[in-house]
Amino acid sequence: MDSELAALTASGATTLVSLMVTDSWTHAHELVRRFLSRSDPGTSMITDLDAARAWLLNAPSAEHPHLARDTAEQWDAYLRHLLEARAVSGTEVRTLIAGLQHLRVQGARPGTIHTNINGGVQHGPVIQSGRITGLTIHAHQPDPPQR
Repeated sequence: MDSELAALTASGATTLVSLMVTDSWTHAHELVRRFLSRSDPGTSMITDLDAARAWLLNAPSAEHPHLARDTAEQWDAYLRHLLEARAVSGTEVRTLIAGLQHLRVQGARPGTIHTNINGGVQHGPVIQSGRITGLTIHAHQPDPPQR
């Protein structure tokens, strides 16, 4: 196997594992399922993929990096095996990995949120969020009413 394909399988395996714990997993799972159905007509590798995801999702945070690395190494080895056995072509692997990387980039891109607040008077910040990091609030106090 040439060095380009070896680097590609390593990158693809890492991307696959990183997607296992994201909201993009459903789409990534479908891409991998279609890819694997060409070389593995059964469901054994999809079952392994689902099991790996379950392990990652349930792993304590201290074990997660090691488990993720080990899982990526296993999938890298499997992708290499498929290429070496000529069960899939380099083009097919490139297409799969491009799709996975596209999903990862899409998931990392922040979306735009528009919030409208109706009714009442708000005298402070209104925050709508799932996760907040690095937030600084500069509150402006209205001048007291003149008598």
